[in-house]
Amino acid sequence: MKVLIIGGGNMGKTFAQGFLSAHIIRPKDLIILEKNPERAEHLRTANLGTIETDPGEYIQTIDLIVLAVKPQSTSLLFPTIQPYLNPEKVVVSIMAGVQVATIQQQLKIDKIIRAMPNLPAQVGMGMTAFTATAAVSRRELIEVQNLLSTTGRAIYFDDETMIDASTAVSGSGPAYVYYFMQSMIDAAMKLGFSESQAELLVWQTFMGAMHLHNKNTLTCNEWIQRVASKGGTTEAAINVFTKASVAQDIQDGIFAAFKRAEELGKK
Repeated sequence: MKVLIIGGGNMGKTFAQGFLSAHIIRPKDLIILEKNPERAEHLRTANLGTIETDPGEYIQTIDLIVLAVKPQSTSLLFPTIQPYLNPEKVVVSIMAGVQVATIQQQLKIDKIIRAMPNLPAQVGMGMTAFTATAAVSRRELIEVQNLLSTTGRAIYFDDETMIDASTAVSGSGPAYVYYFMQSMIDAAMKLGFSESQAELLVWQTFMGAMHLHNKNTLTCNEWIQRVASKGGTTEAAINVFTKASVAQDIQDGIFAAFKRAEELGKK
């Protein structure tokens, strides 16, 4: 399979590295199209396949194209690559909010896969949700899932709406985690810890909690009950969170992110 990644930014570079390190794609079969000269030169020094700065006839030899550009770039990008496409090309879009129908109409092809990765893909711990049009064969779908899984985990959905939903949950999710971590760090510093001490306490707590959860079958609520003994310190904190409707506020935030994802898709 010959792969073209359009966009050599953080996510495009992440997927290129994932494909190559997993030995699914050979360097000679990978091309990255990056218009920014400085970024293109950086990609060349990183030995991430062949680097191109302009669309050209080489696109005709490509089997799969990954769109890793900002959504607002499509109006300029699509007309430049559309003449080199044919019905057999498979296009994977990781552009937030850009719907499958929009890509089909503008590129005039039917084999479209829309995916939503998240930031931890950069360290091989990403979560990617994806969907596909009926024109994508089962073999092609499995091949793409294998590619997406090189950066973490991937899950398929029949309904494209779930991609916007996953954007609100896992796509934006790392920011929610960092928001909660920063709140804990700020509280720790107010209790008298230095910044470095507060960060260590919080970072290790999050990593330890996740590793413990992954090695057992208990639910989050069951773990809370394990930690929050009757009349203890944890219960005092949980009672404050419950009284302040923290859980509902988090859910409301995710619903707001979902609504915004839908709005972006309609623009």
